[in-house]
Amino acid sequence: MATVLVQQVAGKESAIQSTSSLDNIPPLGVPKEEKRFFFQRTKDFNRDAIATQPSVFDDPETAEKYQPRSDWENLHRFDPRARWTWAEEYAIVRKIDLRIMIWACIMFMALELDRANLVQALTDNFLDDLRLTTNDYNLGNTVFKLAFLLAELPSQLVSKWMGPDRWIPAQMSLWSIVAASQFWLSGRESFLATRALLGMLQGGFIPDVILYLSYFYKHHEMTLRLGFFWTMMSVADILSALLAAGLLQLRGVEGYVGWRWLFLLEALLTLIVGIFSFGLMPPGPCQTANWFRGKHGWFTPREETIMVNRVLREDPSKSDMHNRQPITPRLLWKCLKDFDLWPLYLLGLVFQIPATPEQQYITLLLKNMGFDTFASNILSIPWTVIHIILMLALTYGSEVLGELTLVALIGQIWILPFLIYLCVADLATENRWVVWTITTLLLGYPNAHPIQVGWNSRNSNTVRSRTVSAACYNMFVQTGAIVASNIYRTDDAPFYRRGNRQLLAILCMNIIIYLLVKFYYIARNKSRDRQWDAMTSEQRLVYLSTTKDQGSKRLDFRFEH
Repeated sequence: MATVLVQQVAGKESAIQSTSSLDNIPPLGVPKEEKRFFFQRTKDFNRDAIATQPSVFDDPETAEKYQPRSDWENLHRFDPRARWTWAEEYAIVRKIDLRIMIWACIMFMALELDRANLVQALTDNFLDDLRLTTNDYNLGNTVFKLAFLLAELPSQLVSKWMGPDRWIPAQMSLWSIVAASQFWLSGRESFLATRALLGMLQGGFIPDVILYLSYFYKHHEMTLRLGFFWTMMSVADILSALLAAGLLQLRGVEGYVGWRWLFLLEALLTLIVGIFSFGLMPPGPCQTANWFRGKHGWFTPREETIMVNRVLREDPSKSDMHNRQPITPRLLWKCLKDFDLWPLYLLGLVFQIPATPEQQYITLLLKNMGFDTFASNILSIPWTVIHIILMLALTYGSEVLGELTLVALIGQIWILPFLIYLCVADLATENRWVVWTITTLLLGYPNAHPIQVGWNSRNSNTVRSRTVSAACYNMFVQTGAIVASNIYRTDDAPFYRRGNRQLLAILCMNIIIYLLVKFYYIARNKSRDRQWDAMTSEQRLVYLSTTKDQGSKRLDFRFEH
């Protein structure tokens, strides 16, 4: 987003409005009237006021530099003169939430069901039945995450070429078949093979969906929706625990153990969601009409105009690629070498490591402390509920305060005292309910994942960079998960004192890294300010007309932090 130019246009607003009768330019909305949250909308807030915000398209000298490309799929709805009210904008956002966001959340729940049920299967003697050790379990998690990681970028490139509305349902249908095949697991080899296949087919799903949602939402709206998106992962964990508490009781039915039924029946749920996704994912805001969604589509021409222009006025870069345009090798390399996004990749690598081993081992730890299969599954639910509440609070807080880095850092600080306890306490003699409470509070930490994914999207500033960076960020997250999956080792069981000390050291390192990322983006913006402010208005227009800088490399772009 050309932040500096938008501010300049906002500064010229009174001049534009005063000459609107001469130039026949409709008046713009007042920027300060934008109220992002319902609790900010007081009785003085006018819902019928113009919501169209100033942008680079309102200045004739800059508008032509940001025109959408001629083959952009929404070009027929692009209209810089379009104006709408806050009431209309809020109504269309609610409609997008109902039509697009809710189904995206359901799809994510389906993904998590097929990932989380392995943790639940542990309580039903899964390892003993397949003659596996905890190190084999670690290896299975590592193989899954490595395959997931390697599939991220290829999947994202396929999605950009085919369109996420085609590729995502295909992914879900394919991986559900592999997930169902776990019913017939026979030992270490088949366990590792299905882990690898699941990782290959599920990899790329999350950045694919994030890119898809960016077609419909503004940046701050995306951050908040991603909070709900990852909330659905936690809801799926709760659902998985509840389903496991029931389905694992099927041990002995038709001669099969309970965890086999768990894998099979949850995979069938995913397959149903995948099949329906072919009809419930339109390609974009102006492409919702088909035989399944209705011949007139989900949105009126007026609503399509509002959807297209409100997003594009905030971020003109969203029209620089067609939604079925592939990423060429040259563009791919250009995105990969964008060093200004690598600080966020580094955060993705490390930020979840301190809590991941405890999450993967929670049901096994509960069994080791003497809880039975049913209790172990039920007791894995409370931390997820806490996690949902705190993650949403953290996500909203980042937008209310306009602060990303320091708010995201809160999650690391939250974990610190509980991890210190696990390092110094004698868990062999400690009351099991105290250990469960500490572990529950640790795992319930406010996760900054939604903030950081939205942050990565904001700082990408082009569709092609957003496509690649979303995959790269998630690849680093999966790399961190691979590291975390190998910290708890069999020779450190059952309380993993050595592993907890390693996690504490990583956590202290993370706090320093967050602060360094903050300082880095502040320094980068100050450097841009010095170069931009040194230019005259004429020099800036020459720069916009002739520059080969793209995305976050443009001098008129400022990094968010």
